[in-house]
Amino acid sequence: MPSKKRSWKELSPRARVRIVIAAAVQFALTAAALADLRRRDPVQVRGSRRVWAAVSFVNFVGPIAYFAFGIRRDGV
Repeated sequence: MPSKKRSWKELSPRARVRIVIAAAVQFALTAAALADLRRRDPVQVRGSRRVWAAVSFVNFVGPIAYFAFGIRRDGV
């Protein structure tokens, strides 16, 4: 049976802090990935920069995937 969604006011202070921290980390990862993508030479990026920019907006997975798989590290 699905649980009832709680409003922001109904959350405990600890839960609110966790949500704010998770949002800050998400925002920082996305901003870092987009900034790196913008300044990096296109030859150093695997695939399309537009695709990686779009992928960067997919929660935590997108920016982490960009830093793990989207950057060429072979000196090209």
